[in-house]
Amino acid sequence: MTAHAPERPAAGGASPTAPAPGRAPRRRRTGAGGTALTVLTWAIGLAFVSPALWLLLTAFKEENQAATDPPTLLFQPTLDRFSAVLGADFLPYLGNSLTATLVSTLLVLLLGLPAAYALSVDPVKRTQDVLFFFISTKMLPVVAVVVPIYVAAAELSLLDNVWTLVVLYTAMNLPIAVWMLRSFFLEVPVAIVEAARVEGAGLLRILWSVMLPIMAPGIAATALICMIFSWNEFFFAVNLTASQAATVPVFLTGFITSEGLFVAQLSAAAVMASLPIVVVGWIAQRQLVRGLSMGAVK
Repeated sequence: MTAHAPERPAAGGASPTAPAPGRAPRRRRTGAGGTALTVLTWAIGLAFVSPALWLLLTAFKEENQAATDPPTLLFQPTLDRFSAVLGADFLPYLGNSLTATLVSTLLVLLLGLPAAYALSVDPVKRTQDVLFFFISTKMLPVVAVVVPIYVAAAELSLLDNVWTLVVLYTAMNLPIAVWMLRSFFLEVPVAIVEAARVEGAGLLRILWSVMLPIMAPGIAATALICMIFSWNEFFFAVNLTASQAATVPVFLTGFITSEGLFVAQLSAAAVMASLPIVVVGWIAQRQLVRGLSMGAVK
């Protein structure tokens, strides 16, 4: 065996790969195009957020400050508008919205999960026709069906009833939920389902123990979208309710009176109305991002 001589250092004792003394390491410079793209991205982001920020600022103003032209930028913040909203029986409207939104979303998941499973993992006959029928129900304008629904609710003594809104919101969100859940079911590897069947697991066992943990982000995304649609729904609520079952969107219209528009108080009520959905979205943001990106990268 022959021994290899150790490598000799370069002249001056410096390593061949070491940077020359006194010379700073090179940094990748961002060109004018990269800077312009960054500025444009921030501008677009601020443009999207600016209405919400302006709404939040207006909620802390007095009515005379909220109606000035040009707008008042420097002011003393106050919580009087929020106190006025709470004193205007806001909580019953909030309770009706919470009941209609949460119960309808739960029903959508209970009905949509088996339907999506049947249309993806174990396809039924004429699956495409069934899917088209589901989505075709969203093509009919709501104004075209409000009169028959109103007559039916009146005959059944269900006007101004929060459970009428629960049924309508469930029917409204179910087609979208089935389509979304079906796409998430299709992302579950078939080998996992087949292995569970070989082990003797039944349908409920496969759904509960195998597929639901994998689909948890997708279910969270579907639930949040259904909650947003139900929470913001106005047309059914304003036509089928009066005082007992009116929701938060109906409550907001009360600030548009013959005396004028109470801008600051309306802004405070809108902030309080948006807060529950914002909090839910913030809590579930990680699951939501994962759910909306399922299937984007193979």
